[in-house]
Amino acid sequence: MPAWKKAGNLVASTVINLKEAMDKDIPHVLIDIRPADEAKKEHIKGAVSIPLNELATSKDRFPADKKAPIIIYCSTVKASEEAFAVVRKWGYSNLSYLDGSIEAWKKAGNPVVSGDLATTIVYVPKPRPGEISIDEFKGIAETKPGDKLILDVRDVDEASSGMLIGARNIPTKDITSKLSDIPKDKEIITHCITGVRAEMAYHQLKEAGYKVRFLNADIKIDKDGKYEITKE
Repeated sequence: MPAWKKAGNLVASTVINLKEAMDKDIPHVLIDIRPADEAKKEHIKGAVSIPLNELATSKDRFPADKKAPIIIYCSTVKASEEAFAVVRKWGYSNLSYLDGSIEAWKKAGNPVVSGDLATTIVYVPKPRPGEISIDEFKGIAETKPGDKLILDVRDVDEASSGMLIGARNIPTKDITSKLSDIPKDKEIITHCITGVRAEMAYHQLKEAGYKVRFLNADIKIDKDGKYEITKE
């Protein structure tokens, strides 16, 4: 994980990221931290209500899996920062806030619902279709077969700290606009830091007709291209 993420800096998820997770049934946790009465008037379907003033005492309501993708949304950036700081201290590595909150969600044409929200988090990891084994990924990284391409889908600033030798960097958010840069005559193997964005890229590429798999594991890469892969 990059130092800036380890430091607890805010990490944003876009409306597109959230919509894709919903459409592809990618397991995630969506938390509405606005006051309960405000959230009841309109909220994103599937959100769990944990108001900010209750968050600090709600640790036992969160998933045991510290890699569970958790997306927080509210009305202000300040509230996002407060909530992010609380949950990050509990060790959740795939924590983010929804960039633009519910207003950006609505502006993009996505629906909202009204009524009572769930107050209990239910997170059930599912077997990942398209997942490549760590051993096979290592073999590809070491031998660099001509019929395969490792695609690093981290953001550019993350990849600048070190990439696998022979890999190509196209951030997940840019995949659909840069398909012409991705060869169709090779199997594409995507990776990020934890597997979350790699899986999103997997779905995008598969829909576009690519032969593709993704690494669902933590990977650290130094400036010389040396790497370490772990999985909880």
